[in-house]
Amino acid sequence: MIKLTVNGRVHSVDVEPEMPLLWVLRDHLKLAGTKYGCGISQCGACTVHLDGEPVRACIVTAGQAAGKKVVTIEGLSPRGLHKVQKAWIEHEVPQCGYCQTGMIMSAVALLEKKPRPTDADIDDAMTNLCRCGTYARVRKAIHAAAAPTAIVKPKA
Repeated sequence: MIKLTVNGRVHSVDVEPEMPLLWVLRDHLKLAGTKYGCGISQCGACTVHLDGEPVRACIVTAGQAAGKKVVTIEGLSPRGLHKVQKAWIEHEVPQCGYCQTGMIMSAVALLEKKPRPTDADIDDAMTNLCRCGTYARVRKAIHAAAAPTAIVKPKA
């Protein structure tokens, strides 16, 4: 049995330590917000936070996650939407939406480290892939979430 702390709750899972965290989250804990994309840590659809750092859950094993705090999109903001999620909606970032949970998790991690990121900071941190190409909207949404005032709606 491996004990994992996911979204503030301790879970005991009967899995091999080598099992990717992604499959533990999706198949054993039924947290389907973390998506499978490429399986080789390139796309970022499976991004979660491990002790506050964004990681690709497809290459982190259950054994590596044991004893650490895992946060998924479901645990990002238990009392409603996170400011990044609100900015994503206001700036109409998603098209197909498949990569969005990973993008949001990466953006939240960036803002926790750099509350007022530059475009270069965003470009460096946001290594997630989006087949729909919404990168310009992602940047606008991150800047909006970083703003000290309420989220401003984009100009029509």
